[in-house]
Amino acid sequence: MQWLGRHVDPEGVIKSSKLSLKFISSYASELEISPSSIPVITDAEAFSSEHFNLEIYRQNLQTQQLGKIILFAEVTPTTMNVLDGLMFEMPQEMGLIAIAVRQTQGKGRGPNAWLSPVGCALSTVLVSIPLRSQLGQRIPFVQHLMSLAAVEAVRSIPEYQDINLRVKWPNDIYYSDLMKIGGVLVNSTLMGETFYILIGCGFNVTNSNPTICINDLIAEYNKQHKTDLKPLRADCLIARTVTVLETLIHTFQDKGPNGVLPLYYKHWIHSGQQVRLGSAEGPKVSIVGLDDSGFLQVHQEGGEVVTVHPDGNSFDMLRNLILPKRR
Repeated sequence: MQWLGRHVDPEGVIKSSKLSLKFISSYASELEISPSSIPVITDAEAFSSEHFNLEIYRQNLQTQQLGKIILFAEVTPTTMNVLDGLMFEMPQEMGLIAIAVRQTQGKGRGPNAWLSPVGCALSTVLVSIPLRSQLGQRIPFVQHLMSLAAVEAVRSIPEYQDINLRVKWPNDIYYSDLMKIGGVLVNSTLMGETFYILIGCGFNVTNSNPTICINDLIAEYNKQHKTDLKPLRADCLIARTVTVLETLIHTFQDKGPNGVLPLYYKHWIHSGQQVRLGSAEGPKVSIVGLDDSGFLQVHQEGGEVVTVHPDGNSFDMLRNLILPKRR
């Protein structure tokens, strides 16, 4: 609050290219609310939401820094935009996160939209990474760490370890290898010696539509195994995901890719999977893992292991993988 007092304009506004946030102590009905101008009520005592329990979030957030200060919206175009004007301004130790119940313009990869109904855990967390660090030299790994964190958030709960939630390279959260249940979007900006990174994440917790949700998997597991695992909540899982993310980042900074890859491979869906390079008629190769930068490595029939990149055009990044041109 002290920081805000020093940084808002005389009207109490912080503007970015995408959004104006007007900070006020209490809500008045004559306030303008539009996709480009949102009032932010700073009195936490007045906060209540049917879909988000601040106490449950705080109980499950076990971080030193990430996710400590919450900008919460029942509805917003996208949580990414909410942090846009604050990401370079606010001291990093404040640990900003934007959380929404519903998004009207959720983003997927490229031009894709991400449908964000009630029941989806929707958040964007702000992370800063020094350029001269293990992760700063391998920024593509950030999306892998976040999708792994979402899977671990569920599977690290006692008795939930066999819920079949998995990671799909590079940034999807899947039910087995059958159906997408969530995804990650990363926007990074390098300023000076620091990457400022907005990590957007959305995954279905209680909404069975448009695909399937985590609580459907739990119900199915209970039926098959005669167990009685309780359904989960979005507020709890957002906090757990951010907690795991912070741990994974610390481990990566300490030990590099090898510190996190065993856990990543434990939950990913690609072990031994075969794909074709270039087109449906291209040569068949087997996926073996990730290289030092976070790109896929494949095993060619001739015995060579090579790194491949997405072709940039496919909806599914595993279709039409291409060999980068040799310099």
